[in-house]
Amino acid sequence: QGCVPFTNISMGSVLFSYLLFFLTVVDVVLAVSSADSSSDSYRLLRIKSELVDPYGVLENWSEGTNMCTWNGVACSDDKSHIVRLNLTSSGLGGQISQEFAHLTSLRVIDLSDNFLNGTIPPALGELHNLEELLLFSNFLSGEIPSEIGRLRKLQVLRIGANMLTGQVIPEIGKLSELRVLAVAYCQFSGKIPNEIGNLKQLINLDLQQNSLSGPIPEAIGGCKNLQNFAASNNRIDGKIPASIGQLESLKILNLANNSFSGSIPVELSHLSNLMYLNLFGNELEGEIPFELNKLVLVETLDLSNNNLSGTIRLLNTQLKNLETLSLSGNFLTGSIPSNFCLRDSTLSLLILADNNLSGNFPLELLNCTSIRQLDLSGNSFGGMLPRGLDRLESLTDLLLNNNSFTGTIPSEIGNLTNLEDLYLFHNMLSGGIPVEIGKLQRLRELYLYENQLSGSIPRELTNCSSLTSVDFFGNQLSGSIPDNIGRLKNLVILQLRQNELSGPIPSSLGYCRKLQKLALADNKLSGSLPPTFRFLSEMDLITLYNNSLEGPLPESLSLLKNLSKINFSHNKFSGNISPLAGLDSLTALDLTNNSFSGPIPSELALSKNLTRLRLANNFFTGELPSEFGQLEDLRFLDLSFNNLTGNLAPSLAGLKNLGHFLLSSNQFSGEIPTWLGGIEDLGELDLSFNNFTGTVPTELGNSPKLLKLSLSYNRLSGPIPPELGNLTSLNVLNLRRNNLSGSIPSTLQKCQKLYELRLSENNLTGSIPYELGSLSELQVILDLSKNHISGEIPSSLGNLVKLERLNLSFNQLQGKVPPSLGRLSSLHRLNLSYNHLQGQIPSTFSGFPLTSFMGNNHNLCGPPLLSCSELKEHERIWELSKASVVGITVAIVLTATVICMVLLYIMLRIWCNWRKVTISCSENGGIESKSRQGENWVYGEEIKSGQYWNTTSLVSSKEKQISKGTCMFNLSVSSSDSTEKPLV
Repeated sequence: QGCVPFTNISMGSVLFSYLLFFLTVVDVVLAVSSADSSSDSYRLLRIKSELVDPYGVLENWSEGTNMCTWNGVACSDDKSHIVRLNLTSSGLGGQISQEFAHLTSLRVIDLSDNFLNGTIPPALGELHNLEELLLFSNFLSGEIPSEIGRLRKLQVLRIGANMLTGQVIPEIGKLSELRVLAVAYCQFSGKIPNEIGNLKQLINLDLQQNSLSGPIPEAIGGCKNLQNFAASNNRIDGKIPASIGQLESLKILNLANNSFSGSIPVELSHLSNLMYLNLFGNELEGEIPFELNKLVLVETLDLSNNNLSGTIRLLNTQLKNLETLSLSGNFLTGSIPSNFCLRDSTLSLLILADNNLSGNFPLELLNCTSIRQLDLSGNSFGGMLPRGLDRLESLTDLLLNNNSFTGTIPSEIGNLTNLEDLYLFHNMLSGGIPVEIGKLQRLRELYLYENQLSGSIPRELTNCSSLTSVDFFGNQLSGSIPDNIGRLKNLVILQLRQNELSGPIPSSLGYCRKLQKLALADNKLSGSLPPTFRFLSEMDLITLYNNSLEGPLPESLSLLKNLSKINFSHNKFSGNISPLAGLDSLTALDLTNNSFSGPIPSELALSKNLTRLRLANNFFTGELPSEFGQLEDLRFLDLSFNNLTGNLAPSLAGLKNLGHFLLSSNQFSGEIPTWLGGIEDLGELDLSFNNFTGTVPTELGNSPKLLKLSLSYNRLSGPIPPELGNLTSLNVLNLRRNNLSGSIPSTLQKCQKLYELRLSENNLTGSIPYELGSLSELQVILDLSKNHISGEIPSSLGNLVKLERLNLSFNQLQGKVPPSLGRLSSLHRLNLSYNHLQGQIPSTFSGFPLTSFMGNNHNLCGPPLLSCSELKEHERIWELSKASVVGITVAIVLTATVICMVLLYIMLRIWCNWRKVTISCSENGGIESKSRQGENWVYGEEIKSGQYWNTTSLVSSKEKQISKGTCMFNLSVSSSDSTEKPLV
């Protein structure tokens, strides 16, 4: 409701402005209609009618008032004509009127720094008395009208900072009185016209920041009075014309950022009045002319970012007024000349960075006591830093980075009390950080990273109260972070990554309230996060990864609303991550490899700007929050190696910009959602080691940017969709260990960027598609093992010359190993075992172990197996051996038969003899019985007559006859002739 009055007021103001403008136009029209059509006031009122005047600058331009009193108008002495119109910076809009053509007495028109649009009217060419035309800093477009060439009295033409196009017209060469030509910051193209050399009175020529091309014409030498020539930031090429050396009045020459080639012309040394020379950013080559030392008035000399070579030949002892010398970004060699510095010189800035200068630190520079900025970075200087550095007492910036300096940082550096920036990074400095650095009260930036510094961080460093940036990355610093570091109240960046710092993070760090970037990763820090972190309200980035920090996250982290990047990975943090949920500015969160547990908070979805979320290798449980579908900017999501469960919610289809989706090694279940195929930017999809079921969605073939697809170790079934062949950017396809069936789709041949293909341990059938041989980028592995693939190995696989591993084992492949496979020169692992292959192995496979070919029914030959001739001999011997075996078997059988017959004969004889003995014993048994009977009478009190005998059956003579007749081979058995008598 509070906005309503403001809206009404705004609308009222707008309506009032339009009403005022309407009344003004009506007033102008009425005034014009009543004014003398031949008078200058009449023309001015018509010009006003075509302008937009939001600030009322032209409000007093009205009928009935003296024209000479109007704003911006200056009249002739007789007050009859306007001679000067100055409306600069008036906020005027609209177009430049053609009515200007009638104001023939005008000598000056200044409409600069307004909002004028349209073109420059050709009618301005009628103003024959015009001396100055200033139209710069507007929105004018189109080309320069050729009629401008008629303005023969024109001295100043400033039309730059517009949207003008076309060429710098040659008609400008007719403006013989022209002193200033400024057409910079437009869109002019084409060449600089030769006619420019006709401008003998020209003092200032400003062509910079256009798209001019071609060479500078030699005719430029005709501009004898030229003092300022700026043509920087164009596309001008060719050589710098020697005729420039004829411009003896020249004070400023700026040709930076073009495409000039060749050498620096010696003729430039003739420019005795030159004070500023800038040839930065061209393609100049060769040596720096020694003759440039004649430019005794030059104050700024910039030859940087060219292809200059040789040694430094410029001497401050001759260039006595030199204040700035920049030679960086060339191929200069050697060192600083011994007579380089003038003791009382005014040289304040010396930039020699990014060359091939070598040797020790040039002691000659210590004589340049006026130097404020010294940059020797990016060279090959070595040796130790001199202790006399403190002689450069005016030094504010010392840049010695990216060299090969050794030894320690000299303690005398603490005497450079004016020092503000100290860059010593990427050298080989050793030893400790000198405590004297604590004396540098003005020091703002201290970069010592990528050296071999050791020892502890001195407590005295906290005396440098102006410090804003400290970077000690990549050293060997040990000990703890100073517990008084909170004294650095202006600290914005603290980079201590990749050292050997130990102990806890000091709680005083929380009092560095301006801190925005904190990097303590790759150390040995321990303990928990201090609660004082709640005061770091301006913190933007914090990286603590690869330490031993532990404990739960402080709830106060939720107060750090400016945090955009957090990396706590590879620590021992535990508990939940709710303190990090809901941070509005968060763009990247990495908590990989900790011991966080519990569910993933759905409040993370409140961080609408989140682009990277990595929570892998923790103990998170529960489902993937469906609210994550609101993270439309999320590009990287890694939740692998947790204990997450459930299905993937349909609302996650809102992750339209996801590029990496990694959920491997969890317990997700259900079917793989089809909406994954609708994520156009998806580049990596890893759902391996889960419990997904169903089929591989055909919609995955709609992901044109997919580089990696891994669905291995799930329970997927059905065929491999032919639509996967549409993934023309695919590098890795891994469908291993599922229940996939059917044949391998030949459409995979369209995945021409595949370098890893794993389809093993499925139920695939059919043959290997011949088209797989066209996957020329296949390199890491082709694994089709443990399936039911049949048919022959296609010879086209021999085209996979980059392939390093080939596994076709445990299938039903037949036929010969194609000789073309011998072309696989990159192959270092091969497995063709347990198939039905036969024939000769390519000779290039001789270095592989026997296990690569086993289980093929001994039908393969050639090294490392038996040679094919040996195999044939073995087969012949085997055939002979088989006949021998048959003969031996027959002999054994016959021998066994004979032995059995003999044994049977012996047994029968034994049996027959036994029978004979038995019968004989039976006959003798009657007598014995009688005898025993007698005994029984004697002892027979207990055995009654007949009880004993009736229990025994004796063989009758008939039975004996039968027994006798049963003896085999007509063998007779002797018996007693006496007649057997019955016993009573």
